Amino acid sequence: MTACQPKIPVLLLKTKSAPGDSYQDIFSGKQPDGHPGFEPHFVPVLQHQFLDDGMLQVGGLLQSRQIGTGKECKYGGLIFTSQRAVEAFAKLVEDGKAKDEDDWPHLSNVPVYSVGPSTTRALKAVSQHPSLQIFGEHTGNGEALALFIQEHYTSWYSGRATLPPLLFLVGEQRRDIIPKTLMNPSLAADKRIEVTETIVYGTGVMETFPADFATILSKTGGTERWVVVFSPTGCDSMLRGLGLLDDNNRVLAERKHVQPDNGPQTYIATIGPTTRDFLQTEFGYVPDVCAAKPSPEGVLSGIVEFDSRQ
Repeated sequence: MTACQPKIPVLLLKTKSAPGDSYQDIFSGKQPDGHPGFEPHFVPVLQHQFLDDGMLQVGGLLQSRQIGTGKECKYGGLIFTSQRAVEAFAKLVEDGKAKDEDDWPHLSNVPVYSVGPSTTRALKAVSQHPSLQIFGEHTGNGEALALFIQEHYTSWYSGRATLPPLLFLVGEQRRDIIPKTLMNPSLAADKRIEVTETIVYGTGVMETFPADFATILSKTGGTERWVVVFSPTGCDSMLRGLGLLDDNNRVLAERKHVQPDNGPQTYIATIGPTTRDFLQTEFGYVPDVCAAKPSPEGVLSGIVEFDSRQ
């Protein structure tokens, strides 16, 4: 590759996170010498909506100061593994400010646990003074975060006979590794941490995705482009939009990569093994890249390494 080549389009099949998106930042940044760089585009596959019951529950806990370090508090800390959950929390914070609450939302002394850099970045953007005390950014996945919480939370409340429960803000679809790990019956009583999961948002398929995907495909040119897939949802529409599926929803052997006349060759990367395996099992498609780590850095590294071999 040479520096005079146009930037490579990267179609990110996700909703752009607010207030900032780490995929936008890392793919828009400078790439290794000789690499033309990337041009990121977001194509939402899922639509998210806040759920009233969960939002009211968490809002009520904040308003009644039931999340704190006092022994009278119901919860001693918060867990986030989703940027959507952070967005729900941020909305509650802003709604509270609109009601002229004093010292809102009273969380400066509690540990707030975050699964990785993207979620941590979203939490840091929450307008709270003093700032939230956020831990766990280095963990990267739920299992590692749970093990970190076991040690950190126990130390945080070392003077307590029993540990206060943690509040975990989640979506309708989530893994249960964190509650199972922290509430494992085999743990000693002084190490076991109760976790309450409160569902604050729901997820559905974006009805406009096939049309949106077709539109962005028609607008991206050059000799190469990438599609980054973040979940099994929408994989069939994505492959069909690329013209890769036969009538039995299996990949046409002769169409491993799509390169229309005078159009770019399309490669596919997945955020991790779950989506990779889904593509292989359901459609017989082997993606070109599976990120070694489920992060913006992991996806970028996999794509750049693949490009360097071409």
